Amino acid sequence: MGTPYQIGVDGGGTKTELILVDAAGAVVARHLAPGCNPSQVGPENARRLLHEALAGLLAQPGIPAAPAVRSTLLCMAGNRGFWRETAASLPGCGTVTTTDDSAPVLELATAGAPGLVLHAGTGSFVAARTADGAAHYAGGLGWKLGDPGSGYDIGRRAVALALLELQGWPPAGGTRLSALAEALQAHTGLADYAANSRFFYYDPDANARIAAFAPQVVELAARDCGPAQQVLADSLTELARLADQVIHRLFPKPAARLPCGVSGRVLNQPAAAFALRSLAAKLAWPVELRFMSETPIEGVRRLLLAAR
Repeated sequence: MGTPYQIGVDGGGTKTELILVDAAGAVVARHLAPGCNPSQVGPENARRLLHEALAGLLAQPGIPAAPAVRSTLLCMAGNRGFWRETAASLPGCGTVTTTDDSAPVLELATAGAPGLVLHAGTGSFVAARTADGAAHYAGGLGWKLGDPGSGYDIGRRAVALALLELQGWPPAGGTRLSALAEALQAHTGLADYAANSRFFYYDPDANARIAAFAPQVVELAARDCGPAQQVLADSLTELARLADQVIHRLFPKPAARLPCGVSGRVLNQPAAAFALRSLAAKLAWPVELRFMSETPIEGVRRLLLAAR
C-alpha cells in the first residue's frame, strides 16, 4: 500500500502552510498557499483555497501519485462549524480532524503542561491549558471586532492616527507630519487625507494593506517614533488585559511560574517584546514569558505525532 502519510495544515488569515509527514514523522513535503480564513476571504473562497493548497502539497516533486494518506489535521482560523463541514468534503485525506489554529502554538508553548500562549498574526488570541488537560480559548473575534495586538489591529490604529495628521492635526500641536504619517504615505503611495481615506474605504485590498502596515509601525516604535509607540502600547495593553483575565480565572494560585509562550512575528519584535515584558511585570503575572521562534506548522507536526 506504500508509505502511510499524514497531512498537517495551519490555516490563517495571511497564509496557509501545509506539510506531508511520513511514517517516521519526518516532513517530506511542504507547501505555502494564500490565507484561507473564511472570516476574511468568504466561505466559498476559503474552501476553494484549501482544496487548491492540498492539491499543491501532493503535487510536490518526489511525492507518489495518489499517496496513501492515513489522516489529516486541520488547524484553522475562523468558524469551527465551517471547518468541520469542510472536512467532510476532502477526498483522499484519510481521517480528517479539525481544531482551532490555537492548538499548534499552545503545544509549542507548553508541550502539554499547564500554561498559556499569546499569539498575534493577522489576528490574535490567548490560549491556555489547565492542569486537567483542558484547552481554553479567548479572543480571536476577527478583524471587525477587535483582536488586539494583531497585525490588523496595530495597522488599523496606526492608519487612524496617521489620517488625523493628514487632516491637519499633527501630534502634540506640532506643524510637521510624524514619521508614522510619512510612512503611511509611502505605504499607500498617496499623499493627502482624502486619497488615503478613499483607498481604505473602497479598495478591495485595503484590509490586507492595513495589516501589512503593522511591521513598519513596530519598527518605527523601536526608533522612538512617539505616535507609533502609542499605537503599539494601546494595542498590546488590550491584549494583556485579555491575558490577565485568562490567567486570574484559570490559574488563581499556581504552585510555580507558568510557561507563557509569545507567538507571532510582531510580538517577537524587540519593541513589542519590551512592551509585553513591562505589562507582565506591571500586572504581576505568575508566568515565565517564552518568546517563540518556532512557527505554528512545527506545532502541527508535533500534534500529528502525538495523535499516532
